[in-house]
Amino acid sequence: GGLSRTGWNRMVVEKPFGRDSDSYLQLQQALAAEFSESQIYRIDHYLGKEIAQSLMTLRFSNLVFEPLWNRSHVACVRISFKEDIGTMGRGGYFDEYGIVRDVMQNHLLQLLALVAMEPPITSSAEDVRNRKVEVLRSITPLKLSDLVIGQYQANPALGQVGYLDDRTVPEGSITPTYAMAVMYVNNARWAGVPFVLVAGKALDEKLVDIRVQFKPISGGLYDGKKLDRNELVMRVQPDEAILLRCMTKSPGLSNEPVGVELDLTYKNKFQAQAEKGLPDAYERLILDALNGDSSLFVRDDELAAAWRIFTPALCALEEEKVQPEGYTFGSAGPDKAAEMLERVGYSDEANQQHKPGYRKMDSVVGHEGRE
Repeated sequence: GGLSRTGWNRMVVEKPFGRDSDSYLQLQQALAAEFSESQIYRIDHYLGKEIAQSLMTLRFSNLVFEPLWNRSHVACVRISFKEDIGTMGRGGYFDEYGIVRDVMQNHLLQLLALVAMEPPITSSAEDVRNRKVEVLRSITPLKLSDLVIGQYQANPALGQVGYLDDRTVPEGSITPTYAMAVMYVNNARWAGVPFVLVAGKALDEKLVDIRVQFKPISGGLYDGKKLDRNELVMRVQPDEAILLRCMTKSPGLSNEPVGVELDLTYKNKFQAQAEKGLPDAYERLILDALNGDSSLFVRDDELAAAWRIFTPALCALEEEKVQPEGYTFGSAGPDKAAEMLERVGYSDEANQQHKPGYRKMDSVVGHEGRE
């Protein structure tokens, strides 16, 4: 009754977009009965974040990356969403969906699609979304053997209660607050490369990032010394940044190779824009919707492809009543998650921010190394 007959109509829809393939289909049929696909704007605010928007520019306007962006050079891709807080009284809502539906099936999978997609023919909304759909359709549906789930427990030392201690959480709930999923994109570019999605609450840090880890170099030039792998890190939040981890010679008389980080932190490099304040993700997306630009919104077949990936595992978790592994509030997550990372070949040594000898590039040059 409120639709315009002479102007334009746009319906902005926020997640959750159903719980599985069947419930999404019902939602889509209800929307399609009233609106055309061009009028529906399914919003995923992670697509409005600065680094997510920079991904295409980083990939497709820098010649240095394209020759390396494939199975021949990339060992693993890891996309993480970490929160250092629990449900904080929102357990009633969260328990109905869990971390996989709340974060992984939408936010992290959208970031995966941007990392893995082929170059679009043009930058138009349909060409970009076509490429994203191609990636999602190439991913094998998730199996329980490629999924680790956990649920946080109390940490008295930090004064933090466990998930089941939240009064809004049903007694005995087995809803996961942590999940790690390993996926494979079965196409010529990415065949065999593990894409690891991590999402969790009550962890040891607040962080959302994308890590493209490259394969180790071959040869014995450095007398068998183990060199850190190169890794391109795109930090979505907090403090947007693009970091490239690489090796250089330690300054001075030593020939010892040392790991360094080339650091493009947005608030430092783009200080003027940062001081004015970057647009909020929702502000950017609502403006796009008003302008009729659907590039950063999710198309119906994208969501259908996304639910195809997750529905079998989600149904199996519920039917088999799989118990999540406990992990302590403020820890790095379940032990089985670390085991899975090791199994797929991700080298955590490249996460050099936690290594005592790790330094930024400008801190490596000592007094004797300056002109």
